[in-house]
Amino acid sequence: MSKIFRNKVQTLLQLGLLTVVVILVNILANARFGDKAMYGHIDLTEEKRFTLTSGSKQLLREVDDVVFVRVLLDGEFPSGFKRLQNATRDMLAKFRSENSLVEYEFEDPAAGTNDEVSDRRKQLAEDGIRPINLRLKDRQGTSERLIYPYAVFYYKGRNIVVNLLENEVPGVPPEVILNNAVELLEYKFANAIQKLRITAKPIIVFSTGNGELEPLETADLEKSLRPYYDTGRLNLDSMSSIPQEVAALVIAKPRYPFSEKSKFKLDQYVMNGGKVLWLIDALRIDMDSLRTRERYLATEYTLNLDDLLFQYGARLKTNLVLDYRSTGIQLVTGIVGNAPQFDYFKYPYHVVALPSVNHPIVKSLDGVNLQYVGAIDTIKTKTPVKKTVLLESSQRSMLQYSPVTMDFEFLRYDLDSSKFNKQNLPMALLLEGTFSSLYENRMEQDMLNMLQQIGKPYRAESLPTRMIVVADGDVAKNKINIEKQSYSPLGYNEVDRYLFANKGFVINSLEYLLDEQGVAEARGREVKLRMLDTVQAQEEKTKWRLINIALPLALLALFGWVFQWWRKRRWS
Repeated sequence: MSKIFRNKVQTLLQLGLLTVVVILVNILANARFGDKAMYGHIDLTEEKRFTLTSGSKQLLREVDDVVFVRVLLDGEFPSGFKRLQNATRDMLAKFRSENSLVEYEFEDPAAGTNDEVSDRRKQLAEDGIRPINLRLKDRQGTSERLIYPYAVFYYKGRNIVVNLLENEVPGVPPEVILNNAVELLEYKFANAIQKLRITAKPIIVFSTGNGELEPLETADLEKSLRPYYDTGRLNLDSMSSIPQEVAALVIAKPRYPFSEKSKFKLDQYVMNGGKVLWLIDALRIDMDSLRTRERYLATEYTLNLDDLLFQYGARLKTNLVLDYRSTGIQLVTGIVGNAPQFDYFKYPYHVVALPSVNHPIVKSLDGVNLQYVGAIDTIKTKTPVKKTVLLESSQRSMLQYSPVTMDFEFLRYDLDSSKFNKQNLPMALLLEGTFSSLYENRMEQDMLNMLQQIGKPYRAESLPTRMIVVADGDVAKNKINIEKQSYSPLGYNEVDRYLFANKGFVINSLEYLLDEQGVAEARGREVKLRMLDTVQAQEEKTKWRLINIALPLALLALFGWVFQWWRKRRWS
């Protein structure tokens, strides 16, 4: 009897000890030491979808005040939006696990009385938050509901609105768009926090003095940049050097040659770690001039930049890329009464570049509309420079070499597909690394005097930096109305009536150039969309129901029978 009693006491002690251990582990699993969690996890997924990038972690460690996130995505949704809602909640939980100063709440803008909902929607509209109309199908039929896929970040009296959902793209299934939105959550949240933490706006300037785009022609781009950057103009000839306070320099469609002094200023700006976005046309082609002439000879721009770009690892070829994947133009084909009649023609000189590389700049980006774009060659450099093609032509493209005679006569006939035998021609190039100076062992005295005047030494090799070369100067140009002094959105094609991703591409390029913390790394994250085979699932539903329901019950019954048999055998 005493032996049985001792066994029961021992069992109770073991159960008590196990309970204490479980409670202790649970406490530690939810404990934090300062802002650092005392727990972790192991991410076994192929794409590491549950692990933040190093740039995001570093950013969150530097946050020293409360970041409050208000997510307008509460309520019941279909499975696709439910996934976005859950992914948003999970991502914010990951951010909070890195820093407890990240706080968040979900709210439903459609909750409350009609007056409350109306007032809330009016306030959201004033803040630039517009809903999307979601169509829901159920047994009673189809209904519509306004939802707000947005998150508002608040930090030290400032706020920024983040659109959680990517724009719809014709021909792209909704599940792919939602998957792209999930992929970009970490980048969007980290980028929002990074922008809120910046007290002094970085300076982005556009060069002038060499026939570059006018302020009205880049007005839409600069309007989108101004909330987070200071923008302005800089004439290279009016300054002895480019100030290092300039975070990035944009050279947008120059048409006149650069002097050696200007090139030297550009070179030393790069050598000291400056970032440059080169938007360069190799050939002079103007659509308005082309419309007024039967033939137009496209001449080469003599910009005097070839040797500088060659030194950095890129060569702009004096040719034109023609692509089957292109937008169209409208031409007058007749006159009825006094009214001209227009017809639509596919125009292969207006290329639509769909990004095919998984790079943070072009990740999940829609097509970029390039006009009279050329090809770019990569050049072996003296110093190590990483070269990444950002935009390239389709599988059905061709090259037209200079001298190029332009006209519209070829549009009278169908395009000869046999001539479009080139593929993946590079049109935009990212260069990263250490660059060598063009003026090593060839500096003139006035260049030395210029450096002495500003008190800076000559650098023959650059600090680690980045630059982007695009063989189209019009990628940053919005259409303008001279008479009304107005402009269209950047990337809007009036003929195809479609807004291309030109502005997104340019802004992403500048943000990547200026990203010192590596937050843009999160934009390249890929979450693979593993779609369910609905036909196979329907055919095998009985088998999987038995495996998921009947098999666990059978194993549990078998375990119970074996346990009872063992007890009887042990204590009989």
